[in-house]
Amino acid sequence: MKIIVNGRERDVRDGLTVAELLAGFGTGPSGVAVACNDEVVRRSSYDSHRVHSGDRIEIIKAVAGG
Repeated sequence: MKIIVNGRERDVRDGLTVAELLAGFGTGPSGVAVACNDEVVRRSSYDSHRVHSGDRIEIIKAVAGG
């Protein structure tokens, strides 16, 4: 299925969770915020929140520095 991640179209498998999506990018849940179709996904829901065809996902990573 096709989804949009940070403005880019991606092909992903059906039934993918947010946690699995993050793992596919080599990112864990710590220091990351995720929104699906402009709705924030709670970190406690990453393992259960399923991504659907056409979803728009925004992944924002916290970066330390100054």
